[in-house]
Parts: sequence; C-alpha cells; structure tokens
Amino acid sequence: MSMVKLSQSGNFKHTEKLLDNIFQLNIRKELDRFGKKGVEALRDATPKDTGKTSESWGYKIFVSKGSASITWTNSNSNDGVPIALVIQYGHGTRNGGYVHGIDYINPALQPIFKEIADEIWEKVTKD
Repeated sequence: MSMVKLSQSGNFKHTEKLLDNIFQLNIRKELDRFGKKGVEALRDATPKDTGKTSESWGYKIFVSKGSASITWTNSNSNDGVPIALVIQYGHGTRNGGYVHGIDYINPALQPIFKEIADEIWEKVTKD
C-alpha cells in the first residue's frame, strides 16, 4: 500500500499582512483620485471643434462587496447620439459618406490603467 505524507511549516504572516493592507485601503478615495486623472487625460485628448465634448467628461465610482470600478462618462450628445463615441468610432454622413473615427479614448486612459494597477498593488503589498 502506498502512503502519501504531507507536511507544512511556516505561517501565514505574509498573507495576513497582504489582506490587512487590502482592508485598510480606502478604495473609493483612490478611485476618486484616478477618476479625476482620467477626466483630465480624456479632456486633453479629445479632438476639439467646439470644445463641448472635451468639457463634458465625468466619472462614476461603483463599489460593492468584492469589487470596485470607475466608469468615465461624457454627457455631450446630439439627438441622443453620444458624440464622444462618434468621434472615437466614426460615423456615416447624410450624403452617404463616412467619417473615420479617431482612437483617442484608449491612448488617453491606458497610462491611467497602468498607474492604477501599479499604485494599488504597491499599496497592498507594502511591508
């Protein structure tokens, strides 16, 4: 008959420290800071004709048990059509033409996403 032996040594000190740091983190405050940075980045990156779209950025924070998120919003619309997305993805014209989109949202937010990941990870893993 074969026997399997399992042994463990050590403790959960590092795991407990990581969890303690996570619980101490004020995630809403951190996300608020990043929300503002994202609005600035989007405002600066938005192509400006009248400037209305670039000045219409905002954000919302959602925190629930086990998750948290930021959603950036833009309130500028024309007949219910969100202009920020028309600029991003392009649109058809009245005479059958097409205006190509300009990818400005992704490049503006990518550095913010990296900063969020780096800073939050640093805060929860600090000694």
